[in-house]
Amino acid sequence: TMLVLAGIVVLHVTTIILLLVATIDNAWWVTDTAYTDLWGKWDLINSDWHYGDLKKYTEVESDFLQSVQATSVLACVFTILALFVFVAQLFTLPKGQRFIFTGILQLIACLCIMTAASIYTAQLHTTDKKGWYGHSYILAWISFVLTLFLTITYIVLRKRNE
Repeated sequence: TMLVLAGIVVLHVTTIILLLVATIDNAWWVTDTAYTDLWGKWDLINSDWHYGDLKKYTEVESDFLQSVQATSVLACVFTILALFVFVAQLFTLPKGQRFIFTGILQLIACLCIMTAASIYTAQLHTTDKKGWYGHSYILAWISFVLTLFLTITYIVLRKRNE
């Protein structure tokens, strides 16, 4: 049982790191001369990278971008909170009541990062002729899978402990 719990903690910490990298790093949309993240854009000008504002989005696109930003940050917050709750529940709650709240927090984080990546896919860069999704975007989807897996794991652990 201790090995399973240690494995869950390692997976949870890995998920937190991936979510933070996906949210902070500069590679959601990439071209040969630009890297775009959720907060700004790096342009290659005369062999030097220059940080600048994101391209001018329409008002609707700007609203979508703010939704992606908010849900990405919330996914990070809920996943970090879920780890602290998980550790606290191990030592404070009797068997059968453990992991319910952790599973709920993890599910919220899962839905947040899924929403962020889905909105980004459906609403931003849909008309760009050049470019591709970068590693931060891919990490966001991997984080979605891992948070979903952790949610299921906490539910199974709860059932197993009853």
